[in-house]
Amino acid sequence: MSDHHDVADAARRSTLPLPDRASPRYTAFEATDPAAADEPIRPLRPPAGAPNVLLILLDDIGFGAAATFGGPVATPTADRLAERGLRYTRFHTTALCAPTRAALLTGRNHHAVGMGAVTELSTSPAGYSAVRPRSAAPLAEVLRLNGYSTAQFGKCHEVPVWEASQVGPFDAWPTGGGGMEHFYGFIGGETNQYYPSLYQGTTPVEPPRTPEEGYHLTEDLADHAVDWLRTQHSLAGDRPFFLYFAPGATHAPHHVPPGWAERYAGAFDDGWDALRERTFARQKELGVIPADAELTARPAEIPAWDEMPAGLKPVLARQMEIFAGFLEHADHHVGRLIDTLEELGILEDTLVFYLIGDNGASAEGTVNGSFNESFVFNGAAHLETPEFMASRLDEFGGPTAYNHYAVGWAHATVTPYQWTKQVASHWGGTRNAMVAHWPRGIEAAGRRDQFAHVLDIAPTVLDLAGLPVPRSVNGVEQMPLHGTSLAPTFSDAEAAETHDLQYFECFVNRGVYHRGWTAVTRHSTPWVAEPLPAIEEDVWELYGPDDWTQSRNLAAEHPEKLNELQRLFLIEAVKYGVLPLDDRRIERFNPDLAGRPTLVSGTTQRLFPGMGRLPENCVLNVKNRSFAVTAAIDVPAGGVKGVVVAQGGAFGGWSLYALHGRPAFCYNLLGLARVKLVGTEPLAEGVHELRMEFAYDGGGLGRGGALRLEVDGATVAEGRLEQTVPMIFSADETTDIGEDLASPVSDDYASGGNAFTGRIAWVQIDLGDDALDQEHLITAEDRLRIAMGRH
Repeated sequence: MSDHHDVADAARRSTLPLPDRASPRYTAFEATDPAAADEPIRPLRPPAGAPNVLLILLDDIGFGAAATFGGPVATPTADRLAERGLRYTRFHTTALCAPTRAALLTGRNHHAVGMGAVTELSTSPAGYSAVRPRSAAPLAEVLRLNGYSTAQFGKCHEVPVWEASQVGPFDAWPTGGGGMEHFYGFIGGETNQYYPSLYQGTTPVEPPRTPEEGYHLTEDLADHAVDWLRTQHSLAGDRPFFLYFAPGATHAPHHVPPGWAERYAGAFDDGWDALRERTFARQKELGVIPADAELTARPAEIPAWDEMPAGLKPVLARQMEIFAGFLEHADHHVGRLIDTLEELGILEDTLVFYLIGDNGASAEGTVNGSFNESFVFNGAAHLETPEFMASRLDEFGGPTAYNHYAVGWAHATVTPYQWTKQVASHWGGTRNAMVAHWPRGIEAAGRRDQFAHVLDIAPTVLDLAGLPVPRSVNGVEQMPLHGTSLAPTFSDAEAAETHDLQYFECFVNRGVYHRGWTAVTRHSTPWVAEPLPAIEEDVWELYGPDDWTQSRNLAAEHPEKLNELQRLFLIEAVKYGVLPLDDRRIERFNPDLAGRPTLVSGTTQRLFPGMGRLPENCVLNVKNRSFAVTAAIDVPAGGVKGVVVAQGGAFGGWSLYALHGRPAFCYNLLGLARVKLVGTEPLAEGVHELRMEFAYDGGGLGRGGALRLEVDGATVAEGRLEQTVPMIFSADETTDIGEDLASPVSDDYASGGNAFTGRIAWVQIDLGDDALDQEHLITAEDRLRIAMGRH
């Protein structure tokens, strides 16, 4: 009877949402008639015994960073979970954040769900479009439609850039089509930990405190997650939950509150080569790598510690201290969630997956590291000289920095493996530490050495919840899951390996795993703007089943095995949409070359009061061309102050504002220099056209040009920019009307409290030389309407 019921229930749940309750065949006239009795309403719930699920995903952390897996950074929460849980020593990701998250949350290979790269580099082929097909319903949606409570806190990097505004569509947002009933976090690849661009659901919200008041994003996310857990338990304690906690830590910028980095003062003064040796020894002591494992050689592209300039070494050591403090701080706040589960008495019934990294450690900080990562985005890393970095040493990790550590530290924290994030060919880019904890379902703590992948999380959760993989969701037939359940390994350390074939690809760095063997080829280096070879010229390497770290290349000894695996890669690549391979970088930032839509087109865009939190992809691109910004404003009696419009923040951008009543414009060149125009006379009471014009010199990217500031057509200030930002003002800060949210573009005003004290009718951006030849944009009708609006 029970088996029959389970089969029937699984069949019923294979089509989601579940059908509505059938109407009774007989309807009585009066409710008091016994014949009117109907089945009581029963809220939708998953099968009995389905566990709560807490999925934790940290960002940009290599296998050899956390102490739980032999690294130098204290991670007491991960230790605590591992003491009663399982350490997975061969767990894998995709080598890049958005692809890993898409695979994790759907249980399908990242190209199969459109995420062959990050959303900002999406192109027209289906495997790289950043558009998840409806045939790949997210795990959260499947759980929600089976009766789970669902919530997400932190990073969502799966929204196509042309859909990342307040007008949607919201199909890819967590609370849109992502299956989450609640979301608090940020959209995009990274955010400032002190000035994050936050959303509650799909509504932009502001942080509750300032950095000066002690604000930090990870703590804020944990606060909201703890509150949600308590509320869910109080109001729906019989309903299991799926909570996805994905803080921005430890993605750049490496921001950590005071005191945490100081715990590691002096710990890294002997450099990254010595750190690798220490970590390698601890990993063998812990047993997370075999006793006969070999430490891979440092690639020639990464300098030895002894080769680094002596004057830079204190800066480099400080970079790693800050990263270490950042990771321990994140683990501490993960611990608050675990403490809450224990206080509520539900930790025993909660299946916890703690993924310490969504790819290998990030090598995007250059050989020297960076004080402001925007230099790297704009191809200007050479401006961050050792002298410049040393002069900012005390600011690293704080609100006035946007820092990243050096490549050498990234390589040290993927010990014992080769390469880093973005390099999907080698384990340094794809092997991450993972802990599973479920007291009710894991009989004994230990280590699990079976090959595993983020694809395996979704089938494991459904398996342990007693839920079938649905055939249809919201009327769309579903593609199969591409992972396999880890459930057999929970009770048997020697369980057979079921995930025995897996391809890898990222920026044409590619590889394939099959039953212990790996064939790999590295096509590009993350931090090197090198002329890339033809894809056909890439040299493949082969590693055998007894080579845990990919340290002995057997390609010459076993050419037939290498050919076999190369064919396997091509078969998998065709099956899952990896082809056509695309090794373009800069070109893919251009939507016209990439073949993706843009939210805004043309050469004119008008913005209105109340609009804000507009990412750069949602506003006309003013870089590398002439442009004008015009605003229709109303100045009250007594004068005006505050920001009319601002784009970007303290690490790059521009702002049109009023300073002590006078019109002003500031162009922020990556925080290196701020060029300002300020009128000599205060703005008089009444309606005005405030306008800034920039005439670009041309002749290439990032060139300079002439600036002019006007009020009602009359020039009030002139100046010049010798250089401009060529590619991106900020990866996370936005365009805002009537105030400058987050960190301030200009040092003439602070973050917060910079709202414009007059009225703004509209702000218009015009592109091209024609924009500089326009007559007044504000008409007599505008002036009358604005003036009458006072009343």
